[in-house]
This record gives sequence, C-alpha cells and structure tokens, in this order.
Amino acid sequence: MFEGLAAQRLVALFFAGWALLNFPLLALWDHDARVWGLPLFPLALFVLWALLIAVLAWVVEGGASSHPSVPHERLD
Repeated sequence: MFEGLAAQRLVALFFAGWALLNFPLLALWDHDARVWGLPLFPLALFVLWALLIAVLAWVVEGGASSHPSVPHERLD
C-alpha cells in the first residue's frame, strides 16, 4: 500500500506524535495560563492532535506531488 517516501513520512509522523504527546514535552504546556479564556494545556493538546491528523491526511492523500499546480508539458 505505502512504499518509499510515504511510508517514511508515516513512520516519522508516528514518532513525532509519540514525542509530542509524551510527558516531557507535554509538561511544557502544563501551566495555569489561559489563551482566549481557554486553559493552555487542553488547548495545546487539541492543537497538537489536530495538526497530527492534518499532516497524516496530507501524507496519506499524496501531498502536493499528486496534484501539481502546473501541468507538465509533453516533450515530443
């Protein structure tokens, strides 16, 4: 199903998500601060989770390589 660069990106995304949602880095967000009236820790968790899902969708759907903005010219 996934070969080459897409598989490498998925593995890298897994380890990035694992590191970002692990205790040492999550402790950076554990303060009594508020952003727009929302507690910082749950907001940071939600934003990190949403970014991981967005990048995962981008990788699985093929990224920018499957939808070129400039059509290729044929060389005859």
